[in-house]
Amino acid sequence: MAHRRSSIKKIRVDRKRHEQNQRVISNLKTVTKRLKALIDQKKHPEAAACSREVFSKLDKAVKKGVIHANVASRRKSRLALGLNRLKTAQA
Repeated sequence: MAHRRSSIKKIRVDRKRHEQNQRVISNLKTVTKRLKALIDQKKHPEAAACSREVFSKLDKAVKKGVIHANVASRRKSRLALGLNRLKTAQA
């Protein structure tokens, strides 16, 4: 257990940040799974609308420092690839 006041505060702040980051990450996973399910079900209009939400949440997570910018870029790229495949398959 920490003894100094600053160490105790650091533990408290770290715990709070961890909980906030976990909330953001959990929400990201949820919306990403929803988008992947829509792509698998071949529902293009719904998937396109959901993709805007997912991309926005990924960008916000980067802005908050929860995930790295390259990770968000990679995820967006892969999801967009699936969405584009769905679009060309329907055309």
